[in-house]
Amino acid sequence: MAHFEIRDLSFSHATARGKESLSHVDLTVEKGEYIVLCGRSGSGKTTLLRHLKTVLAPGGKKSGAVLFDGRPLEDIPVGEQAAKIGFVMQDPDDQIVTDKVWHELAFGLESLGVEPRAMRARVAEMACYFGIQDWFHRDVEYLSGGQKQLLNLASVMAMQPEVLILDEPTSQLDPIAASDFLNTVRKINIELGTTVILTEHRLEDIFPYADRAVVMEGGRIIADDVPGNIGAKLWAQKSEMFSAMPAPVRVFYGADQQGSSPLTVRDGRTWLSRSFPEGAAIKALPDVPLPLPGDPPALSLKEVWFRYEKEGADILRGVNAEVPQGCIYGIVGGNGAGKSTALKAIAGIVKPYRGKVKLFGKPIEKHKAAELFHGGLAMLPQDPKSLFAAKTVREELLEMCKDEAKIAAAAENCDILTILESHPYDLSGGEQQRAALAKVLLTEPKLLLLDEPTKGIDGFFKEKLAEILKKLTAAGITVIMVSHDVEFCAKHADLVSMFFDGQILTTDTPRHFFGGNSFYTTAANRMSRHVFSMAVTAEDVVALYRSNREQAQK
Repeated sequence: MAHFEIRDLSFSHATARGKESLSHVDLTVEKGEYIVLCGRSGSGKTTLLRHLKTVLAPGGKKSGAVLFDGRPLEDIPVGEQAAKIGFVMQDPDDQIVTDKVWHELAFGLESLGVEPRAMRARVAEMACYFGIQDWFHRDVEYLSGGQKQLLNLASVMAMQPEVLILDEPTSQLDPIAASDFLNTVRKINIELGTTVILTEHRLEDIFPYADRAVVMEGGRIIADDVPGNIGAKLWAQKSEMFSAMPAPVRVFYGADQQGSSPLTVRDGRTWLSRSFPEGAAIKALPDVPLPLPGDPPALSLKEVWFRYEKEGADILRGVNAEVPQGCIYGIVGGNGAGKSTALKAIAGIVKPYRGKVKLFGKPIEKHKAAELFHGGLAMLPQDPKSLFAAKTVREELLEMCKDEAKIAAAAENCDILTILESHPYDLSGGEQQRAALAKVLLTEPKLLLLDEPTKGIDGFFKEKLAEILKKLTAAGITVIMVSHDVEFCAKHADLVSMFFDGQILTTDTPRHFFGGNSFYTTAANRMSRHVFSMAVTAEDVVALYRSNREQAQK
């Protein structure tokens, strides 16, 4: 018997004015399967997942049926659903309800009425299995984003669910933490036989290992097949979703190859080795020079120190940086390194106790608030919901600007014309991110600060976002973005800095920065470094592949 049977499911949110978020969806999930659900932001992925647990189902008009173990889901008691269907949300803080790590591990078991001795045994087992024992007694508020998400997963698994549903679980994790987290999910599926249904924009670490990939578009399922066939189908259809495929898939078809593509970095490396058994004649693309510094720089940080508590540890420890005007400057690094705090210091949200922050050659404290936040500096925070206070997206934009033409242009640029009348909290994570970006851009800043701007957005809109940022920098606007999305930084940033232990350690062009790293780099670089030098994007590898083929044919 299948775990889930979704039959002709259609749904529209109460505030959507008849627009369907799901349209005649049919899907069967067998016991023990590992299914990855892909699609653009707003394609209906999160809405579909939330219909698999009644307490999370959104309000609106629904038709069709969802069966669990052959029974209508709405007929299954909430307690039984809690025990059998685990759900890990996109934002770790949305799910944590207690103050201590061990309290969080025990909370679900207490709710289910598990006997104390059995509860202690399960909590201890989960702490050991997930490597939590070293921070077992810590306050939850002091955990990094990666630790919080791991705690959420452990808390759900302590209840021994039959099904594990995860909605963009790595959107706030750095690449190494994300890879570790997804490997743990795969281990749960393999070793425990737990059915896994996962939505994720980062497909590198899950796509090759899924039993099936299901692609959604406009609330419908447009493809449902083994991962090896999905890339070829999307390439043949010229689907926008092809840009979300893992780097080995994009390189293979981008190089005009036929047949089954490699899915993993290892498979891609083997394919390149066979393609160039004697090595490549052209090993590297022309170098990209560093951006000229200009005078004054858009931002200057000199020996910036900051701590949140007087007796607490320093979060920023002598940060030094100069950001040229009119460039895209990426900051990468692990969770808890201090990246977001650095953005807050630049924006004046927190005040360093030592050091200088200068914007366009002028100390930040000498900028008047009116000039600083209107036509000067703007920040898109990591949680876009913190910017929303109105009932519709249109009203949110009207808060920033009364010019209808400017609002229409911002809405078109950020691809939110179709959701202007929607409530911001009814939107998907990616739609919220785009709406928040439109709101921020209406302040017409000269310096734009972005904290995880690609979080929750699909590959198609990442390219749209890159176009927006390039237009801004062409107009002299400077963009500083903190991001875990190394692929986006490698492809679109002009400069990239590594943030570690409260400091900026190194800054270089993306090609030299990612090309010189072993682990903190892109899948394209790991796949190709034995053949090509400093190829850090799928486009770099495709260009070098074609150049070598053309050279060989002369």
